[in-house]
Amino acid sequence: MRLPVHERFIEQAVAYFRQDSRFAGLLAGGSMVYGAMDEYSDLDLIVVYRNEFRSEIMEQRLHIAEELGNLLSAFTGEHVGEPRLVICLYGPDPLHVDLKFVQPQELESRIEDPRILWERGSDITTILNQTTMSFPNPDPQWIEDRFWVWVHYGATKLGRGELFEVIDLLTYMRSAVLGPLVLMRNGQQPRGVRKLEKHGIRELEELKGTISLHNLDSCYQALKNTIALYQSLRQVSEIVTKTEAERISIEFLDHVYSAKLP
Repeated sequence: MRLPVHERFIEQAVAYFRQDSRFAGLLAGGSMVYGAMDEYSDLDLIVVYRNEFRSEIMEQRLHIAEELGNLLSAFTGEHVGEPRLVICLYGPDPLHVDLKFVQPQELESRIEDPRILWERGSDITTILNQTTMSFPNPDPQWIEDRFWVWVHYGATKLGRGELFEVIDLLTYMRSAVLGPLVLMRNGQQPRGVRKLEKHGIRELEELKGTISLHNLDSCYQALKNTIALYQSLRQVSEIVTKTEAERISIEFLDHVYSAKLP
């Protein structure tokens, strides 16, 4: 369900890009594609521009964002490895808008089929019809190769009493490993921990056990719960398991915790 604030912004954006011949189309991704918008939804917009204007558009992308509405703040997406992205907050009714600036051929490699809000001609439609989306699944071997190193790292921080570090590590492991694997097991796209609460996930209680308070016992138990849940989700037939790393890192974690007890 698109709200008036969404509709107004889209209308303004379409009007702006339509009058500028450098642009070839405006597409929408995210919640709008899946019909899952609500009053908390942001707008994920894809701005398609003609190839010959790449340098100009990339240089002006913050200015272009300013032209689309009452821009309160904006920054580019290098921190997430996506310099094409401009992350925006508009007002006075607060609205988060992600603007990704792409050339037409860049649409050939995509993780979802966007909705066309406006296009100049039919080149975008042709590209989307002739190519296929592909959502990247987690690499089980990539996870296994790293997981036990992360467990050891968490144990060292637990031993030092750096509990905020342990809590940050647990959050990362939940987002990068447990959330995606749980979502995949339940037939959903592995988008971190997105909408886990809305999918009727049977592992929800186990996931809650991976959340830690700022104390030794809670951090240790959350790490142990993280390990147990990963072991239950891991498909050992698909990977080369790091059996020795698993055993040693768990033993080290248990030793560190025992040594810290009064």
